[in-house]
Amino acid sequence: MEQVFKAEIIEALSQLHHQIPHLADRLGWGAADALDSWREALQKKLLPRLMPDFPVTAAICGGGSSGKSTLFNTLAGAHISPTGGTAGINRRVLLALNAEYESRENFLPALFQPFGSSPRRLTQSHELTRPGDPLCVLLPQMPKNMVLLDTPDFDTGAGGVYTNRELARQSLQAADVLIYIFTNANYNNRDNTDFIARMLTGVGIRECFLVYRVYPSFGDDEVHDHAMTVARNLYGAHAESHVRGIYRADEDNAVAAGQRLMTLTPVRPGDPDLGLALARIDPHQVRRELFRSTLKEVLRQAEVFCEQARLDRTGMALYLDALRGCQSHCAHQALTHFPMDHVLRRFAQVWVDTDPGYIKAMRRTGHVVEWPFKTILNTVRWITRSEAKQPSREAVQGFKRELERDLLSSANQLYKNAVDPGITVVLPAGDPAVRRMQAAIATLTDAGRPDYQHLVAKSPGMLEFHVPASVALRAVQENLRQKDWKTALSTIMAQKERIVSFSEHLEGELRHLAQHLRSKMGFTARLRQTFSAVLNVLPATAAVTYILATGDPLGAAGIKVKLTGLFGLHDLYALVAIPATAGMKQADRKQLEELLAPVARSWLEHKLQAVVSLFEDQITGEIIARAEQTLSETGDLIHQARQGIGTCRAHLRSAP
Repeated sequence: MEQVFKAEIIEALSQLHHQIPHLADRLGWGAADALDSWREALQKKLLPRLMPDFPVTAAICGGGSSGKSTLFNTLAGAHISPTGGTAGINRRVLLALNAEYESRENFLPALFQPFGSSPRRLTQSHELTRPGDPLCVLLPQMPKNMVLLDTPDFDTGAGGVYTNRELARQSLQAADVLIYIFTNANYNNRDNTDFIARMLTGVGIRECFLVYRVYPSFGDDEVHDHAMTVARNLYGAHAESHVRGIYRADEDNAVAAGQRLMTLTPVRPGDPDLGLALARIDPHQVRRELFRSTLKEVLRQAEVFCEQARLDRTGMALYLDALRGCQSHCAHQALTHFPMDHVLRRFAQVWVDTDPGYIKAMRRTGHVVEWPFKTILNTVRWITRSEAKQPSREAVQGFKRELERDLLSSANQLYKNAVDPGITVVLPAGDPAVRRMQAAIATLTDAGRPDYQHLVAKSPGMLEFHVPASVALRAVQENLRQKDWKTALSTIMAQKERIVSFSEHLEGELRHLAQHLRSKMGFTARLRQTFSAVLNVLPATAAVTYILATGDPLGAAGIKVKLTGLFGLHDLYALVAIPATAGMKQADRKQLEELLAPVARSWLEHKLQAVVSLFEDQITGEIIARAEQTLSETGDLIHQARQGIGTCRAHLRSAP
């Protein structure tokens, strides 16, 4: 069962190692120290250490001229690493391990993985004095349960620039336990101990042995006091529980000259010889404790990253809603002055053309129900007049000028919102998109995202949103900024003829609509042909106007037709102008509204789709596509990452 859990843990952690950085990349987090630290802890502290029978890794570290290499040689039982009085003489990491590990499959590559290099044997000691990748030496006398690391000085340098600190950092992060050697000159050097403390306690707490290179005149009590000062600097108030042993190495000229190895004496009663203490370490126990503490912290940070990603996705979805709302608003504005009478006349022609045969025969013979006869004839004459079939050249040119002005203004407004750091959009309070946006803003503000607090009432029934652009979309916004906007605008304006014209698709919709409306009429209504009769009250100057509110600027001179569900904007109204002198009864007005609504809606849907398609092609398409792709990918990644976190937490709860 333990092996099954281990396999699941390895798979889950391997997936997290891929998923979290991919989330960061897709959401535009950029360089982040916390993420880099998390990745290194996962890659260097957890995954390699899940190999069965992986030995304890003990790293020797300390400041310049503290005696690290001499201590390394002492514990390795041989003069291997160069020693001397010059600080920073060794520039590479050296690993010493039992010779039997050379034949173990995949072991050495895993051992060198934290350093990002391939295994390489030390051939001559002077290789260590030149910068380069870590080297290893295999010794028969090394304990089989331990790998010993000699690390370069981490405080060699000047002006705050430390020559070997990165190598030292890699060594400390790879270590299971630490052997810290210090002198009277640097035992209370907070810069040194703060650096080591970050490595020991940043992700997972590791224990240490303390070695004090000290003058023989120092008593054990004084050595112990100084050592505990170091321990408290490393671990804080609970330092005692993390120190496995305290040892003194008295100054000796022969040792300093490299003529003999150090003599290490326990300071605390009951502490064994350092070499024996290292040999007694149970790799499974120390790794289990380290693994649990490291895994808990890795999972905690992974959950923080997932929550950050969730909030970033919420912000991106909010921005996408705002962009689409702005685009829909601009598309409506582009069609403000479309001559609705052109659509209605064409529909009336379709209606007459699709009359049943008996209606057409009755018209020809005059045998129609008596009272609507005159109205129907007037309607037919109105429909069939040559001037009604084809609007005048002046009317067409006037509309095209208005369309060009509206289209130009709307395109510029949408472009500005798309490239700006944020979007300002006004939407009806009842629109479903508004409810989503309000919920997103509440989520983000509750999470301490102050950029999303701008939401104001613009007017009765309307809300104005100020939504910042997502960081992850800055690159595609920049692509749009770099685009030749004059050329893009010319392309948009060149399509106005397509917006004005009737397409086969729209013709088909009008015919289908005529058939549908006729199918709902009773026999008498079909004889009277009420729909075509009532159309003759519309003047040739009729227009359709869109209002993003509940008001009616035309008042009694217009018939209000409610439109719903188009491109995310709801509660819109088409207002068809009717002369006040038309003398329409209230019942007739209501009937006309009911009959005109499907025609207006069908036209609006068709033309808005054309304008939105044009806007997406030239302005917003890349931004919308990137946002949709990012939301889809990151949603899956967050779900998968949380599943992996759950798997690991289940292991922690069940493991002894």
